[in-house]
Amino acid sequence: MSSRLLAAQPGAAVTDTTVGLTHEPFGPELDLGIGRATGALLRDQRTDGHWAFELEADATIPAEYILLRHFLDEVDPAVEAKIVRYLRSIQGAHGGWPLYHGGAFNISASVKAYYALKCCGEDIDSPHMTRARAAILAYGGAVRSNVFTLIQLALFGQIPWRGVPVMPVEIMHLPRWFPFHLDKVSYWSRTVIVPLLVLMAKKPVARNPKRIDVRELFVVPPEQVTNWYNMDRKGPWAIFFRWLDRLLQRTDWLFPSGQRQKAIDKAVVWITERLNGEDGLGAIYPAMANSVMMFDTLGYPKDHPDYAIARASLEKLMVIKDDAAYCQPCLSPVWDTGLAAHALLEAGADPARITAAADWLRDRQILDVAGDWAVNCPGVRPGGWAFQYNNDHYPDVDDTAVVVMAMDRLDHARYKESIDRAVEWIFGLQSRNGGWGAFDADNDYQYLNHIPFADHGALLDPPTADVSARCISMLAQLGYKIDHPKVKAGVDYLLREQEADGAWFGRWGTNYIYGTWSVLCALNAIGLPADHPAMRKGAAFLVSKQRADGGWGESGDSYWADKPRGEGPVSTPSQTAWAVLGLMAAGDVDSPVVKRGIDYLTRAQKSDGTWDEEEFTAVGFPRVFYLRYHGYKAFFPVWAMARYRNLKQGNAQHVLYGM
Repeated sequence: MSSRLLAAQPGAAVTDTTVGLTHEPFGPELDLGIGRATGALLRDQRTDGHWAFELEADATIPAEYILLRHFLDEVDPAVEAKIVRYLRSIQGAHGGWPLYHGGAFNISASVKAYYALKCCGEDIDSPHMTRARAAILAYGGAVRSNVFTLIQLALFGQIPWRGVPVMPVEIMHLPRWFPFHLDKVSYWSRTVIVPLLVLMAKKPVARNPKRIDVRELFVVPPEQVTNWYNMDRKGPWAIFFRWLDRLLQRTDWLFPSGQRQKAIDKAVVWITERLNGEDGLGAIYPAMANSVMMFDTLGYPKDHPDYAIARASLEKLMVIKDDAAYCQPCLSPVWDTGLAAHALLEAGADPARITAAADWLRDRQILDVAGDWAVNCPGVRPGGWAFQYNNDHYPDVDDTAVVVMAMDRLDHARYKESIDRAVEWIFGLQSRNGGWGAFDADNDYQYLNHIPFADHGALLDPPTADVSARCISMLAQLGYKIDHPKVKAGVDYLLREQEADGAWFGRWGTNYIYGTWSVLCALNAIGLPADHPAMRKGAAFLVSKQRADGGWGESGDSYWADKPRGEGPVSTPSQTAWAVLGLMAAGDVDSPVVKRGIDYLTRAQKSDGTWDEEEFTAVGFPRVFYLRYHGYKAFFPVWAMARYRNLKQGNAQHVLYGM
């Protein structure tokens, strides 16, 4: 019996009126856990139908927020005191700050956190500052930081601007055929780079009202450093771009002032067209902060509409509690709402509550703005959803597929118009290799990751297995078959991307557990049999990574080639749910491995229906920037538990839906 039919079956159905949950009695402990989790999730629903959970990154964003306020001389001691408590609470045992909970020392996050704490008045001889400074110096000092940290130090006059790779603002004049062009890099790179070009041209110095410096973080005085190059890239492109950077360092002053001013003006126009109201440029913190500093540097009065709205957008990202505060990298309401709807649909929750969520999502579909994606996809009508409340220039493929699948599952007829437009857009965003990237088609100019500015290695948005799998899942759920040429191209891409051990890489979730779950769901939905070699190898990978407690857990370390894949120090509720969902999609519903995973989720659940999860199980940029979605522990575990119950009750081996 399919899970779509379960809710309609007559018989001894039981309704838990406290959560609006209807189910067949199957395993009292499992039923109780699903009911509690569903109730907890429904309690978090906003009055207009949506969900928005906290989205936490590492120390970098709250530290940058403090530094921004000192750049502008807008110090707020009360908020600073709370951010200080937050930063101190996430300091690692190694003395510095990691990129994710329990992670290794990271030089760039540590330098920013130390500088922010010092700006807030922390005594540098206190134990926590002494430990941090020792860890930074042992690593080689602040000179070893990444490009974005070095730029932050240059803005505060802590290093000379020659310590930063050259990115001339004249980039704004380059034609599209040129090897480097804004259209050739990812959306997040574009929105961060353009205001940064103006800052790098103007070279402002932070107001820094307390005149705080961090010279003690340098092994060699910064003015004496001759080589700031920290990239580990090899090969001809790396050599060429390193040579080009050295040339530009020596000739930057030769650029005509008139052309430079025209380029600055062009950058300002580009930004103001995409300011995005109170949701900010690109709806991501680094771009928003850079736009504020740009307007300030150009002398805009603070009450100028563009400056004021850019500045206000940053405050929407703040999480301020009684005892601590931090700044989020962005907001995730569309993603949270789409995934919560899936979990509640699986659990059989009150359809009215899910309809409220779907209606809220329908109103946020982007239908009238042809964003940056349209440059590579001319003639394709808009039809996607953004990740945030508003971000019309930058809808993303992953959110769009998740939303469509929820709408289809809930009531296809009610949302048919929205679904049809979204499918049209998804087809239009398919890349030439059959896969899908997150925001653009064919954004895969790999040579650009060798420019010195791109030391983070995340300048581009190429197709990935997890996003492509979501698209195939969506199309399969809507009835498309594998003989459709675009679907076949997508499936072929996924099969090519499977790695030797059976796993798939997870670009946006940690990591091989996430990627393998995503692809197994897609291959099941499109009709590959459970005994297909790709399915068996993927399932075997997940089985091999189950921990002794029955759960799964994968560390952010797995993004480094020399680290274990699919493994970590502890099991986590969200990653356990992904593994169980992936195995069920592969036809292993009756496997003892799946049962042990469900048992883990049941045991780990708290009495209020929630789970604890300190670990970061998502990623912004592998090896550079990691994320902790507070919603993941709220909706993925109940989703897995409810699907297990539905399939076992129905004596079914086949998962009907795409996720």
